[in-house]
Amino acid sequence: MTAATRVVIADDHAVVRRGLRQLLEAEAGFEVVAEAADLDSARRHVRRHRPDVLVLDLHLPEGLSLGAIPELRAECPETQIVVLTMQNEPAYARQALAAGALGYVLKEAADSELVEAIRRAADGDAYLYARLGARVAAESASGRFDGLSRRELEVLRLIALGHTNAEIADALYVSVRTVETHRTHIHQKLGLRTRSEMVQYALDQGLMES
Repeated sequence: MTAATRVVIADDHAVVRRGLRQLLEAEAGFEVVAEAADLDSARRHVRRHRPDVLVLDLHLPEGLSLGAIPELRAECPETQIVVLTMQNEPAYARQALAAGALGYVLKEAADSELVEAIRRAADGDAYLYARLGARVAAESASGRFDGLSRRELEVLRLIALGHTNAEIADALYVSVRTVETHRTHIHQKLGLRTRSEMVQYALDQGLMES
């Protein structure tokens, strides 16, 4: 008899975890070995149980969980990761897969696609929500910068050139609050945490030359 695929579910909403458990346990060949409400407990459960697959919410109480994916993969390489999220921006999907996740499924499609994503991940194969995959391909073909809007690219370039939020606001004829919002979106979409990382990204993408 083939061993069941062992799964840890990490989501900060108990009702979501309960629904996912019921979804998986209604299928043959799955065993939910633990549930986690935050990133710390997810790490503990992965270390303890060494599951085949971790279903990981993109946003947990500690913040964006993208940065934890490489750490989890390095510590427990036998555990594959499927991201389950409400974020339908292609940039998040690209970052999650680049970080080491094998699956990216939207919560709205969990009933129809999560089981297949987990099966594929357990076999070492990638899975990307179909409609989102089409958008990722289209954006890659059009040469967009990781899902950044034109205005976000302008803000990123000015940040890299050393301008303050107030100076950027003056240059773009917007409010400082608007600039701060753009900065937040840039951080979220690119997974960058410091100005030096943003400068390096701008240099790598040739934004400083325009």
